[in-house]
Amino acid sequence: MLLRLSWTPLSARMQLRLESRSQTSRDAVLRNLQNYAQYSSKTSPIFLSNLAQQNMPRPRYIFLPWTREARKEEGHVPREECGWKWAGGSFRRDVLEIGFYHFSNFYAQTRLRTIAFVGFILSVFLTIIVVEKRREALQRCPPGHANRSRSLSKLATSLYHRFEQRGIPSDIDEAIELYRAALLLFPPGHSDRSTSLNNLANSLQNRFKQRGIPSDLDEAIELYRAALLLRPPGHSDRPSSLNNLAISLNGRFRQRGIPSDVDEAIELHRAALLLRPPGHSLRSAYLNSLALSLHDRFRQRGVPSDVDEAIGLHRAALLLRPPGHSDRSTSLNNLANSLDDRFEQRGIPSDLDEAIELHRAALLLFPPGHSLRSLSLNNLAVSLQYRFEQRGVPSDLDEAIELNRAALLLCPPGHSVRSLSLNNLAVSLHDRFKQRGVPSDLDEAIELHRDALLLRPPRFKERGTLFDLDEAFGLYVQLSYLSHAVSRSDLTAAKSWVTSAEEMNHESALLAYQTALKFLDQLVTILSSSPRHFDVVKVAIASLAMDAFSCSVRHGALTTAVEMVEQGRAVFWTQLARLRSPLDELSLSGDTGAALEKEFKQLSFGLRSAFDQSTEEQSPQIRQLTIQWNDVVSRIRMQPDCSRFLLPPLFSDLQKAAAEGPVIIVNASEYSCDALIVLSSQDPVHVPLDITRTEVSELSSEFRSVAEQFGCSDYQLKLVGILRKLWNHAVDPVVQALRVSNVHPGSRIWWCPTAEFTLLPLHAAGPYERKKDNLSQIYISSYTPTLATLVRARERVSRYASTQYFVAIGQANPERGKELRHVAPELAAIAQCLVPIVSSFTSLRDSLATVQGALDALNHNQWLHLACHGMPNRTQPFDSSFAMRDGPLMIKDIIRSNWQNPEFAFLSACHTTVGDEESPDESIHLAAAMQISGFRSVIGSMWSVDDDVARQVVSVFYRNLIDGSGRLDCTRAAVALHEAVKSLRKKIPLEQQIVFVHIGV
Repeated sequence: MLLRLSWTPLSARMQLRLESRSQTSRDAVLRNLQNYAQYSSKTSPIFLSNLAQQNMPRPRYIFLPWTREARKEEGHVPREECGWKWAGGSFRRDVLEIGFYHFSNFYAQTRLRTIAFVGFILSVFLTIIVVEKRREALQRCPPGHANRSRSLSKLATSLYHRFEQRGIPSDIDEAIELYRAALLLFPPGHSDRSTSLNNLANSLQNRFKQRGIPSDLDEAIELYRAALLLRPPGHSDRPSSLNNLAISLNGRFRQRGIPSDVDEAIELHRAALLLRPPGHSLRSAYLNSLALSLHDRFRQRGVPSDVDEAIGLHRAALLLRPPGHSDRSTSLNNLANSLDDRFEQRGIPSDLDEAIELHRAALLLFPPGHSLRSLSLNNLAVSLQYRFEQRGVPSDLDEAIELNRAALLLCPPGHSVRSLSLNNLAVSLHDRFKQRGVPSDLDEAIELHRDALLLRPPRFKERGTLFDLDEAFGLYVQLSYLSHAVSRSDLTAAKSWVTSAEEMNHESALLAYQTALKFLDQLVTILSSSPRHFDVVKVAIASLAMDAFSCSVRHGALTTAVEMVEQGRAVFWTQLARLRSPLDELSLSGDTGAALEKEFKQLSFGLRSAFDQSTEEQSPQIRQLTIQWNDVVSRIRMQPDCSRFLLPPLFSDLQKAAAEGPVIIVNASEYSCDALIVLSSQDPVHVPLDITRTEVSELSSEFRSVAEQFGCSDYQLKLVGILRKLWNHAVDPVVQALRVSNVHPGSRIWWCPTAEFTLLPLHAAGPYERKKDNLSQIYISSYTPTLATLVRARERVSRYASTQYFVAIGQANPERGKELRHVAPELAAIAQCLVPIVSSFTSLRDSLATVQGALDALNHNQWLHLACHGMPNRTQPFDSSFAMRDGPLMIKDIIRSNWQNPEFAFLSACHTTVGDEESPDESIHLAAAMQISGFRSVIGSMWSVDDDVARQVVSVFYRNLIDGSGRLDCTRAAVALHEAVKSLRKKIPLEQQIVFVHIGV
């Protein structure tokens, strides 16, 4: 694993984010040694290859600080003058001693070594003289003297500068106490109070950098806030105060990972930048600061727009720092690192090539002798290694190794970054060994890692040789105890543990999956529920839940399998569902519970209403809503009997989904394919399936190809062949197990498929032979995307049980799309059947069937029939829509709704259960959107629906939806659909018999 030497947190390729707490760097080195231990233990070379390919941790970056002297004010130390701006905190304290004073820029660019050295020595002696003179001046100003406050501040400032030059702890301690004393002499209302607050905050901030005491940083932030309040809009020092507070909040974010800190820092940086317009001497510095904070947030959450904006800001800053500018090297380096990170996320080769050229240009500005040359060498080496991994050009790796060697020579024993430099050289040599098989490369890599490990303070008790695999996995286990806010790097680390444990068949595999899913849940929670974040969620999820399910089944932990697959699938809908969670239990908790319920509902409504409407200007408000929502959830969990509020459900909760019939989870993983039958009053039943995930994927592709041919002459034989394979390898084994479990023929069952199984018509499987029953002749099938969704639907009881309001919406002539000739007869048949039954029947057709008309109608009706064109979008699923007269009624519109107690929706349209083809487990489709919006029962379609067939099915369906008391009953929807199709079986083709599916209760 590469460690990019930098002041930034590690990115997603790291197995474990290296915080400012140095012991985690030791963990990273130990994990690298674990990889080599596997070579030494003569374990599977396939595993080692896969581990290297899939889990190569990413390097660390140098994000150089900027220091640009704007002004000097007696007794005042502006943060933007003497403070440092880091892009991350993972290596903050280690590099503080490097020093990046103005003389070093001058020195690096002119190479006037003698002048630089003499200037530095003179500045040190001058500071010593100034300190003593100011001590004498303070003695002449005893308590009560009019000038005592000024003398205290002057001496404190001199000690502060001496601390910056020499790093003597007693200097910063004394400066802080003097600043405290001075502050007491500047009471509220004093004109110099804001300056005094700022100076004390600066000193505490610097002491925090040296010693890492959290209370120093917390106090500095509060002091900066107080100073900012005294510098309202229009105040000359307001930009400085905004900047100082932003930098401190960003520093705390790097230490603790609290999302709200970086969000606030970004907004403060934006406000400060507005006060540094084009032409201002400090504009480039403020551009750089905002870019670095955005990059920090990108590394935690992975939202592409953050890194895009950071790159744009870095480019703007670079334009303001032409050749010869003292901070040009900083901008070159920072832009390169941002491009590296974007390359890692999107794989655009030009980003990596540009990053390498920028790193080369930056290196030229750090000539031999420059204090930061080793870090620049390292960054270029890491980028070259990226390119080697992508393109396999040996010269890139060879150059990376030589650069890493050069960097190591500049980090002699005792140097703060030596362990990281040792690590990076070792990783490069390891890669070359894997490519060329030269034993000396591996031997050297192991020795370098050993040397690196010795330089990191121990965190765990060592029980023996580092090549003991149990010891290595013991280190992985420590991930499960992380207490700080989770980042993408932590999730990547947990996934690396999962991969290692699976390949080695290690007993910690189950814990690894549980840890990874816990991290996933925490990471999703800090993202606002916006389609803009869906790609981030997709990358984070991958096949994690399905593999966790397989692992649990293989370990015999069947209830755990149910819990984990539930936690890691449909996570986007799960997060949205949390915004609609009922709080009935809080109503019994007195005034506090009532207040929490009101606050939760208001914030949830605000977040739902803002779904996909966030512009750059609105984003801060939405992030603030998200922070407040998470806060109120934490407070709700402190209430009696609410400790698990909105936490992933336990099996005892999920088992309620099977109250009316068994739920069958059908899972496809690279490790195994299995089904679990969840029953209402006993443990799950395991059914192993004789099929691989590759075969499931191939069957799914074959089915999609056939579905595109529906209507052609030879498609039916192909369709029957697919349904037979599905029966033989997946459905029939489940049916046999259901019979053993005394689930009688004619009973209702619910399918909960995962992976590519979600794209296959399980409900239609069968032998399709004479004298043999297909599934539809044995059981009545429904679907549910997750068990929790079904539980919520079962528990949601309408407050309007005595009244039934029904709306039928039909759009036969949409803005785009061909005419649907049978929509009008379809709605007429529904009206004929239901007008005598329901309390209210509304029909919207043609010009009345608009987007807003439909949304308004649903605000007053609990029962819906929608007949129109369905428009799926397989690449941008949130843009899937129903075609109305004036345009598309999109999933986004549905999600933002706040319909009261919806019951049932029949979506008589094409492709309403078709979602994102790359992430089928997220179930982002029209039918699921209706369900997440509150509909307990939904009928949807898996492919194209024939207009006339829809009319025939609907006519029979609604007659069967009426119960014995003459009322509509949404829990009869599956049976009604079953009976309707059964009655039309001889009249309509096979693919139209099985196109409609039931979802929900």
